Amino acid sequence: MIDLRPASHIIGLLVAVLGLLMLLPMALDWQRGDANWRAFLEASIITTSAGALIAMSTRSDIARGLGLRDSFLLTSGAWLVLPAFGTLPLLIGAPDISFTDGFFEAMSGMTTTGTTAIPALDVLPWGANLWRAMLQWLGGLGIIIVALIFLPVMKVGGMQFFRSEGFDTLGKILPRAIDISNAMLRIYVGLTVLCAVVYVISGMTPFDAILHSLTTISTGGFSNYDASFGVYKGAPEVVATVFMILASLPFIRFVQLTQGQVRPIWQDVQVRAYLRWTLYAIAVIVIYRMFRHEAAFWPTLREVSFNVVTIFSGTGYLSEDVTQWGHLAFVVLLVVGLIGGCTSSTACSVKVFRYLILFEAIKTQIKRLHSPHRVLAVHYGGRPVEADVVNSVIAFFSLFILSYGVLIVALSLTGLSAETAMTAAWTAIANVGPAWGQGISPSGAIDQFPTSAKWLMIFGMYVGRLELLSVYVLLLPRFWRA
Repeated sequence: MIDLRPASHIIGLLVAVLGLLMLLPMALDWQRGDANWRAFLEASIITTSAGALIAMSTRSDIARGLGLRDSFLLTSGAWLVLPAFGTLPLLIGAPDISFTDGFFEAMSGMTTTGTTAIPALDVLPWGANLWRAMLQWLGGLGIIIVALIFLPVMKVGGMQFFRSEGFDTLGKILPRAIDISNAMLRIYVGLTVLCAVVYVISGMTPFDAILHSLTTISTGGFSNYDASFGVYKGAPEVVATVFMILASLPFIRFVQLTQGQVRPIWQDVQVRAYLRWTLYAIAVIVIYRMFRHEAAFWPTLREVSFNVVTIFSGTGYLSEDVTQWGHLAFVVLLVVGLIGGCTSSTACSVKVFRYLILFEAIKTQIKRLHSPHRVLAVHYGGRPVEADVVNSVIAFFSLFILSYGVLIVALSLTGLSAETAMTAAWTAIANVGPAWGQGISPSGAIDQFPTSAKWLMIFGMYVGRLELLSVYVLLLPRFWRA
């Protein structure tokens, strides 16, 4: 029998912490005289008590560290259990929200997707909007830690390549996790505070600045307005663009920066590739729009830069109706959404690292066809890449494309149009945020989707955020054998 206690114990502790954090939006609603504070108090009591009971009932000696199966159970379990409890304040405080919509909202938050099932965000209590933003902020922090600690050990999608960067934690996951988590938390909080301050300077109200800083650094994209970032045009768009780019870079590089090591971030090939590809996408759309619409350069550059970066990073804010930019611009946005940011960042989707490995593997294979007797190896950043890393990356791409295709077909069978199914599957499995097509409200909410379509998107967000393989492995019977 598999011992579920180590993973369950940690999940219980995380649930208890989540319950305590519900007191922050409770205090906000109480201070504003909004009766919704009672919903947060009730949800906090339920969540904290449940988490404490789970943790106490599964206490065991975990000093030995987490094993490989424990790592899979912990990551997959946490991203199911935490959204389930995270939806309680919404369900208790907003009777019109069904369990499906509430769970969808919490899963979209924890996976930093940003798609919403709530059509009227403008009238939602401040505490509820703050809680949505907090879920994204917590999900962003959690995925950084998972990417640095667990995914390299689990060899998911080629992430074992990064075990050589001083994070070989197999058999020592918990002690090492504390050190890494503390370092990441300091950087994460620092960037969030700095982002909020600059937002205020750029013209945002303090509350909006705090809320949007939480969802910017987490590249989540939740807003407290139905118009999303369209409420704040001009300087706030520039600020958001800069911080979304920073949040898409490897956070381990920021740790090195605080230690006085500047060179690693400039020498990181995926950082250079991400910045280069972002500039390419912006340039193509700006030139296309200026020739097609005869638009002014500077406003167009600001609008395009913001919307390209928000899709590329998987944040999901929108300040314009990008479907009116033309077919080429729309295709470019769809493509960058399927690329995503760098590994060990809060960004979503496939990640730049895997594309670089794939391109190098294709180039190497072409060279082998031309010179079959040459000894050739795939290189990344001047380092040789082992065959198992290349195979893992190729397997990830294959599974991603297959999952995306199956999700499109499944969503189509629920009654969604072809365009809607394609963008809904795209935004779910790549954790991007916006979707377009019939059945989507003017605010971008998918509240009118069939219930079955919402659950399919929930599944897509879940497996996409956890990089597919870490969830699919649980479906194998051999995983559960002693």
